[in-house]
Amino acid sequence: MPLRRLAFALLCLALTGLQLWLAAQVMAPGGWTAWEVLALLCLAGTAPWTALCAGNALIGLAILLRTPHPPAAVLPALRRIRPGAGRMHTAIAVCIRNEAMAEVLPPLARLLDGLAEAGAAGRFTLWLLSDTQEPGLAAAEAAAIEAFRARYPATRYRRREGNAGFKAGNVMDFLDRHANGAELMLCLDADSEMSARAVLRLAACMEADPRLAIVQQLIVGRPAAAAFPRLFQFGMRAGMRAWATGQAWWQGPEGPYWGHNAIIRIEPFRRHCRLEALPDGSPILSHDQVEAVRLHAAGWKVCCLPEEEGSLEGNPPALPEFMARDLRWAAGNMQYFALLRLPGMTWMGRWQLLQAILLFLGAPLWVGVLAFAALNAATGGAAGTPGAPLLALMAAIWAMLHAPKLCGYAEVLLKPGLAAAYGGRAAFLRGALAELAFTTLLDPVSILNKALFLARLPFGTRPGWAPQNRAARGIAWADAARLLWPHTLCGLAVFGLLLATAPGALAWALPPAGGLLLAIPFCVATAAPRFSERLRRHGLAATPEELATAEATS
Repeated sequence: MPLRRLAFALLCLALTGLQLWLAAQVMAPGGWTAWEVLALLCLAGTAPWTALCAGNALIGLAILLRTPHPPAAVLPALRRIRPGAGRMHTAIAVCIRNEAMAEVLPPLARLLDGLAEAGAAGRFTLWLLSDTQEPGLAAAEAAAIEAFRARYPATRYRRREGNAGFKAGNVMDFLDRHANGAELMLCLDADSEMSARAVLRLAACMEADPRLAIVQQLIVGRPAAAAFPRLFQFGMRAGMRAWATGQAWWQGPEGPYWGHNAIIRIEPFRRHCRLEALPDGSPILSHDQVEAVRLHAAGWKVCCLPEEEGSLEGNPPALPEFMARDLRWAAGNMQYFALLRLPGMTWMGRWQLLQAILLFLGAPLWVGVLAFAALNAATGGAAGTPGAPLLALMAAIWAMLHAPKLCGYAEVLLKPGLAAAYGGRAAFLRGALAELAFTTLLDPVSILNKALFLARLPFGTRPGWAPQNRAARGIAWADAARLLWPHTLCGLAVFGLLLATAPGALAWALPPAGGLLLAIPFCVATAAPRFSERLRRHGLAATPEELATAEATS
């Protein structure tokens, strides 16, 4: 593992150096302006994350293409699974809060039915762990679960009177009070869906290696009706497969935990993952990475199973929910600054937290690159900029940032069996091109939104950990305008400045900033039922699960 980590570090250093060298080729001719120096400093701050994206993806693609069974190449426990294993009792813990139970319960019914068909029902107990506080919603929730128990009488239901510690507190309360007799816990969110085969594979991994504390499976999007999640998760799915395979290769037993669709060994988790409040008294929001880091430090293994089959979740149904989720994660990940200096962590654990910080800290730096580049062009500093090096720089950075999904797309196109599950190479390629166009418009809006939030965070802005809207909906133009006027105004400022002072730079600004101008119509269109129906009718960006369901019902 040390040699793998050294090789990965050298690869990332080389990719970082390439970005900075290309940037120097663009900015150095004609001398350096103050704006160019500032832009370079911001770019240098983003370069490690960009290199990390490309490094994980390139290693992941090599494993995916060259290894007969890629998951087993990075998770040794898969190779040690014994036929007939199955002695450990597992609690299926589903955390719910103000949820539409008509959406939560059917996937759980399918899982329980699948476990029964596999002859494993006696090894699993379903627990619904509620943090719902509103009396009316709680009553409806309890009634729905009571009706569910008529068919699945072994189901258990517990509702807390308070929601101290949010989800982490909910889980730990369950482990302290109700999990006696269970050795493992399958942690699911309200929008999770897992197949019996996937769950049994996770349990078998835990039996094969008694030092495993968590096995985290990949999670892909459930078939979506709305255009926004449909396009978003098409690219995320491909990207996560390549990213996670590459990351598992060099991180090994010190891997990530994403909070759900994972199996947990209860005893070490209960002993090491009890989260105290931060020094300012606030609870830890993004608990999952902290729990993984504490298990690393205690000598337990946390491993990723880079396999997507049978593990799904729901994605935000529209841009406003996506932005709100990003801000919740940003607030949680920024808390990690207070944890980096704590004793008792491994250096890989500190890197896990730092990587989570970098995921969001790059946003204000990217805004800085755009702003300083625009000011440089407006003041004549870009007059002598050579076009070919600038194109090479922009292409290299774009390719590195999107390397996980590009490598995932390449894998599918190079493997006829994978492509067939998407309806063939032509259908898959159409979906990939549509997703790339979607992401080109989404990224500037998402980056600016995170940057604006992080700028306000030191002054007490907190998004909280509110219940989530998971239902698809249309968005009115007025609502989109109220949410996205700052983004549109920033886009108008950039393009207005360039139009007035350096019209030749307008084309160069379109890829990184064009989405800001179109933020409001983009928000409305990607939530519009008519547009969503058109995508579904033409099968654009359809996933294997959607196509399999359509075939089964036809």
